[in-house]
Amino acid sequence: MTAFPALLRQRLRRDGVQLLLWTLGTALLAYLTYVSVSQAYGTEQSRASILAVVMANPVILLFRGLPSGAGEGAFMLFLIFPFLALLAALMSSFLAVRHTRGDEEVGRAELVAATRAGRRAPLLATLTHGVLANVLLASLIVVALMATGLGAKGSVVSGLAAGAVGLTFLGVGLVSAQLMKTSSGANSLATWLLMLLFLTAGLGNALGTPSSDLQRIESSWLTWLSPFGWAEQTRPFAEDDMGPIVLCAALGLLLAGLAVALQSVRDLGGSFVPERHGRAEASALLSTPLGLVVRLARPSIIGWGVGGLITGILATTLASVIRDIGTDNPALDRIMQAMAGGTDMEQGTVVVFFTMLGILAACCAVQTVCRARQEETHGTAELTLSAPVDRVRWLASFALVAFVGVLVVIAAALAGAAAGLAARDGDWALLGDVAVTGAGQVAAASVFIVATALVFVVAPRATIPLGWALVLVSMVLGLFGPLFGFPDWAVRLSPMGVAPTVTSDGVDVKGLWWLIAAVAAGGALALGLMRDRDLAPKN
Repeated sequence: MTAFPALLRQRLRRDGVQLLLWTLGTALLAYLTYVSVSQAYGTEQSRASILAVVMANPVILLFRGLPSGAGEGAFMLFLIFPFLALLAALMSSFLAVRHTRGDEEVGRAELVAATRAGRRAPLLATLTHGVLANVLLASLIVVALMATGLGAKGSVVSGLAAGAVGLTFLGVGLVSAQLMKTSSGANSLATWLLMLLFLTAGLGNALGTPSSDLQRIESSWLTWLSPFGWAEQTRPFAEDDMGPIVLCAALGLLLAGLAVALQSVRDLGGSFVPERHGRAEASALLSTPLGLVVRLARPSIIGWGVGGLITGILATTLASVIRDIGTDNPALDRIMQAMAGGTDMEQGTVVVFFTMLGILAACCAVQTVCRARQEETHGTAELTLSAPVDRVRWLASFALVAFVGVLVVIAAALAGAAAGLAARDGDWALLGDVAVTGAGQVAAASVFIVATALVFVVAPRATIPLGWALVLVSMVLGLFGPLFGFPDWAVRLSPMGVAPTVTSDGVDVKGLWWLIAAVAAGGALALGLMRDRDLAPKN
């Protein structure tokens, strides 16, 4: 165990920039949400009217928290807490996989195990590292909320609840890393579990029982199947119940103990879920670099496509609901005007949901291009390029498949939007607005393809952290920037903030030509520099 401090320092140093982005970004989101709520819903009456409409349209609760009253703090946490917990969960699961299964893949774990550190110390160092990261995230959320003037007790409960969800998914990530053969498989398993549990909590709230004054909901039993639901049961700034926090933390530690037990009975590099046996003869698809990339990226593209389908359904299904809410609540109308740029309520709903869709498409693009870096660190890129495969063509294959992934996500959303209109017998003219806005998000998401590819060529070790950081920053600027009152120049830094949209006067092309120029110039530069780039060493 004498190697434990050195291993912990190595993890803290290696993740320093990423942890600052995750934790500071999450705390900043909490602070800015309060600022927005205090401006848009300055009176208890306006907050109460929103909650009453939510009770009448429980589908809204699928992506919101648990209503616990019209108080300023409780209402703000109803709007934002699920996203704070989601960020903590993603940070923790990625951290766990990176320092366990990821290190095994690149051979680093084998070298460490050959020293006096042994096999258990790295896992314990990763566990400690994850706990410290969530303590930091929780502390920064507490500071951010108290800086707004909210009460100390509710702020502490909010921060601890988000951090406790992070601890739970730290355990999920550690167990996933023991079960799956690859880091991508472990990340996929953890992410799918995360999304399933996130939606389970939302569904449990949607099926709950409203109070007689329509200001709070008693969740259904489904909520208690999800750590997100447990954390929401703390009801910050209302009941401030610490019990569910203990439950989340206990589950995280239990899963961490299970990961330790699983590691002790498997070989280094082995897994409990075996890799699927390949065919005796490869298909024709694998005869080209492009076909290989398609095979690698296909499962993740399908997953992001499902997310696009759900987003499209919600965009048109909720459009009329939000229009009706805005008719009776000028505060919501002002928010939609700020976020969607002066459109009517239904068009504004489409714009906001399809801005979220652009973020999903950008995530699909970044994940696909980042596979080039994973292939490089795993040593499989060297085998591919040892054949008569030009390295420019190799990188172009990842970029092309990423673009196809963007199209799949947008197309799935368009299909979902059409299904939503058909289900509610809506105005089919809205489908034209959906198509225009979706096409604009294709251009916006494509910027992330070339940006990630350029980082991969110039600074390969920063490919994965910087690629995802660009998406996170763009989300804050493009989706929340108008709501938080950011200056126009800051919002325009996000490709989503300058993507073409529909307005009451027609189509606003905004920065379409700049987006196209950026994609063309960035793509040409990345491919040109790749021609003379050597394979980078493992990180």
